[in-house]
Amino acid sequence: MGCTAADVVAAVRAAAAVVQEHRDELVRLDQAIGDADHGENMKRGFTAVVSRLDAEPPDTPAKVLKLVATTLISTVGGAAGPLYGTAFLRASSALGDAAELDSALVARALQAALDGVIARGKAAVGDKTMVDALTPAVTAAASADGSVAATLSAAADAAAEGASSTVPMVARKGRASYLGERSAGHMDPGARSTALLLRALADTAAKA
Repeated sequence: MGCTAADVVAAVRAAAAVVQEHRDELVRLDQAIGDADHGENMKRGFTAVVSRLDAEPPDTPAKVLKLVATTLISTVGGAAGPLYGTAFLRASSALGDAAELDSALVARALQAALDGVIARGKAAVGDKTMVDALTPAVTAAASADGSVAATLSAAADAAAEGASSTVPMVARKGRASYLGERSAGHMDPGARSTALLLRALADTAAKA
């Protein structure tokens, strides 16, 4: 059985709850190497997403992701809004009119999201950004064999490892890059939030 629009809505709601839960952690991470707004910006954005889902739940998976994209772009400040907005928008386009998602479509959507983030932010693996979490997630999803839940779980595990890999890196993109060598020793907040979101999506899919 595939993943329907209602399942995607449930997953996005779970992601919003995880963002709320980890808001302070994301603020602390961003205080160390950024401008301390990532946690609050993400919380504000996903709170707005949930409000829009409450008002009018979309009827296809792609439309759910498009709603997330447009809401994040309009409500999340800093670099995260355009980057996450682009990721969700590209993922939405990759799904087309599909009424249900299978593992292949999920992998395709993740690849499209990564392509969008790279096009928008011009970052590469090793720059200490969300790309360091999303790239291994895409690779894991593409090689996963099985259900949507298994595909997302593999992606989430890889994203967590990718986020951890940013700790010793010296940032080459964004505000953190201004710190030079002092950016080493801290996890990138965007990589961390990417891993958190994918874990929330995976956990929700596992319960479906």
